[in-house]
Amino acid sequence: MHKTRLFIFLFLVICLLSFKKHKSNPPPNILFIMSDDHAQRAISAYDSSLILTPNIDRIANEGMIFRNSFVTNSICAPSRAVMLTGKFSHLNGKRDNTDVFNGDQATFPKLLQNAGYETAVIGKWHLKSPPRGFDYWKILLGQGEYYSPRFASSTDTTEVRGYVTDIITDFVLDFLGSRDKKKPFCLLYHHKAPHRNWMPDIQDLHAYENDTLPLPDNFHDNYTGRYAAESADMRITDMYLSYDIKLHPKAYTKETGSGGKAGFKAEDNWNKVLERMTDDKRNKFIAHYAEENKKFQQVVWSDKELAEWKYQRYLKDYLRCIRSVDRNIGRVLDYLDENGLTENTLVVYTSDQGFYLGEHGWYDKRFMYEESLRTPLMMRYPKEITGGSQTDQMVQNIDYAPTFLDIADIEMPDEIQGKTLTSVIKNEVNTEWRNAIYYHYYEYPHGWHKVKKHYGVRTKRYKLIHFYQDTDNWELYDLQKDPMEMNNVYNKTAYEEIQNELYTKLMGLRAKYADEGP
Repeated sequence: MHKTRLFIFLFLVICLLSFKKHKSNPPPNILFIMSDDHAQRAISAYDSSLILTPNIDRIANEGMIFRNSFVTNSICAPSRAVMLTGKFSHLNGKRDNTDVFNGDQATFPKLLQNAGYETAVIGKWHLKSPPRGFDYWKILLGQGEYYSPRFASSTDTTEVRGYVTDIITDFVLDFLGSRDKKKPFCLLYHHKAPHRNWMPDIQDLHAYENDTLPLPDNFHDNYTGRYAAESADMRITDMYLSYDIKLHPKAYTKETGSGGKAGFKAEDNWNKVLERMTDDKRNKFIAHYAEENKKFQQVVWSDKELAEWKYQRYLKDYLRCIRSVDRNIGRVLDYLDENGLTENTLVVYTSDQGFYLGEHGWYDKRFMYEESLRTPLMMRYPKEITGGSQTDQMVQNIDYAPTFLDIADIEMPDEIQGKTLTSVIKNEVNTEWRNAIYYHYYEYPHGWHKVKKHYGVRTKRYKLIHFYQDTDNWELYDLQKDPMEMNNVYNKTAYEEIQNELYTKLMGLRAKYADEGP
C-alpha cells in the first residue's frame, strides 16, 4: 500500500512538473512569410545597391540571415511543394507547374495541426489542389491578380477591390486578431509580388522615376560555350511591349520578341489586367507611363538600346512591387510587437526561388545558375536566435519543414529528406552538416522559356550541371574564379580531377535522395 501511494505521489509530481514546464515554455508560433520571385539582390540585408527593404531587414537584423540559401527546383509551384513536404520534387510528385500537388501526403501544416496548432494559409497557393491541413485558408486563384484579385476559401470565391499585397496583409491581420488565443498558430503569409507582370501599387509608381539603374556586367552575355543558356527564351529584349513593359498598343507597330511562350496573347492579357483596376487607378496608371511611351515612339531603337530600355522599365516596376511587400510586412511585424507575440514567434522570410534581374540578359528563373538557385532566407526567433547573426552553411528549402517541426517538438516522418536548421540557427558546430546541394529542374519542353531539363551539384566553390533529354551537355563552373558563371570549364585539363570528384558526388546525391530518373 505504501509503495502504491509513493508511486501515485511521484506520478503526480512528474505530471505537475511537466505541466509547469509546458506552461512556462508554450510551443512557439510560426509565421512563414514568402514572396514570389524575390531575388536576394533586391533585399538590402543582402545588397543595398538597388533597394532599401527596412522591414524585411528587421527579420535579419533581429535574427539570422542565411548567406548560402538555395532551392531544389527553381520554379514556383514545385518549390512550394518542396517546402510543404521537405521532399524533393520527384518524391512529392510536383515536378513542374502543370502537375497537381497530391494533398494526401504528409506536410508540416498537417503535422502541426494534429499537434494542436491553429493553422492558416493566406495569399498565393498555386498547387492546383485545395489546401489540406489548414483550419483557415484564403488563397489567390492560380497566379493571382495584382488588382481586384479573386480569393478562394473553403466556402466561396470572392473578388476583392484593391491592391493584392495590401489585401493579403489585411486578411493576415484579421486572422491574427480573431484566432484562438489558447492555441499556438502556424500562419503561411504568402505574397504574389513581385511575380510577373510586375504591377506596382499606385503610390509606388514614381519610385526610381528619375533613376538610371546599373546594368549587370554580363547583361549582354552571348552565351559562349553554354548551349542551354543560348537556347532559352527569357531574354529581357524579348519581353512583351504591352503585357510586360506596359506600352499602349498604339505606341508601337508590332510586338517585339516572344515573351517566353508561343501563343500567349500579350495585348489581350494586358487589356484584361487593366480592366481589373478601378477607373481612377487605371487612369493614374496609364497617365504615369504615357510620357515615357511618347518618348518610345520618337526613337529609332537599335537592338542593344531597346534591350537596355526594356531593362529599366522592367526592373523599376519589379522594385516598386517589392516596396509594397516590405511596407506590408512591416504592418505584420508591428502587430506582433504590439500584441506581445514577438518573443515566442518564429518569423521566416523567403521566396519560392531567386530571379534574374538582368544577369545574363535575363528575367525569370529555372536555371541552376546562381541568381535563380539562390533564394533569400532569414529567421527571427528571440528565444533561440541571437540578433544580427548570420551563417554560411549550405541550406535548402527541403530544410524548412523539418525545422518547423523540430522547433515545435514534433516527431518528423522518415520520408522527410531535409535537415532541421536548429543547430544552424543556434550557431552550434555541426561537423555532419552538408557540404554540397543537389538540384533538379524538369519543366521542358512544355511550359515557358524553353529551359532544358537539368540536374546538378553545387559545393562551396564548384558547380557541375548536366542538361539532358534532347541534349547531352555538361557545364562546370569555378565559382571562386568565375562567380558570374560565364566560363564553362567542363573537360578542361586543369579541372579534370575536380570534375571527377564532382561527378562522383553528384551520383552519390542522386542515390541518397532516390532520384532514379535520367
